[in-house]
Amino acid sequence: MKRLVVAAFAATLSFAASAQMREPGTGPVAEHCQGDIERLCANLTHGNPAGGQRGAIRPCLEQNIAQVSPACRTALQTTGPGRRR
Repeated sequence: MKRLVVAAFAATLSFAASAQMREPGTGPVAEHCQGDIERLCANLTHGNPAGGQRGAIRPCLEQNIAQVSPACRTALQTTGPGRRR
C-alpha cells in the first residue's frame, strides 16, 4: 500500500512539472474543454494574433462554469495557478 501511495505521489509531481512547461492551448483544459471553448468562448483566443485578449479563455470558462461539461469542470478545478497538485 505504501508503495502505491509513493508511486501515485511521484506521478502527480511528474504531471505538475510537465504541466508547468506546456504551451498555452495544450494542457488539460484545452483537451477537455474544446467543445465548451467553441460554444462559450468562440470570440476569444489564447494568444493575441487578432487583437484578442491574451489568456482570456480560462476566465471565460470559469465565468461559465455552470454550463461547461463535467470533464471541463474537473480540468478547471484541478489545474491552473495555485491549483496544481
